[in-house]
Amino acid sequence: MSGCVELGERASVVVVPHHAQAAGMARRRLAVELTGRVDPETLADITAIVSELVGNAVRHARPLPDGGVRVAWQLGRDEIELRVTDGGAVEVPHVRRVGPESLNGRGLGIVAALADRWGVIRDGLGQCVWAQLRRA
Repeated sequence: MSGCVELGERASVVVVPHHAQAAGMARRRLAVELTGRVDPETLADITAIVSELVGNAVRHARPLPDGGVRVAWQLGRDEIELRVTDGGAVEVPHVRRVGPESLNGRGLGIVAALADRWGVIRDGLGQCVWAQLRRA
């Protein structure tokens, strides 16, 4: 994957278009694939994280060369890893400090609150924002 280390063979990947409906598309696909495989509370956290990461990719980054955003997830025995890869942005993704009246800027704060760990991998082709959660 561009901008990301490859996930193992148990990973699932979906490419969504680089447009406003992408976050909903990724969220629905994850929900279908993970319902019954993770507990409902963890699934809610996973879908919220992916929604925020894909939304940020569409708002702030370029698409991959194929015009999309790549969403990958892997279920390990003890943790779940999520990765959203896009064509990169000028600014490195980071948690912003926002006031209570701000309409935007909370996405990575939500990711940081829900995930156990998260980070950004950048290379010459793009960037991958990843998040890991412990399984219940």
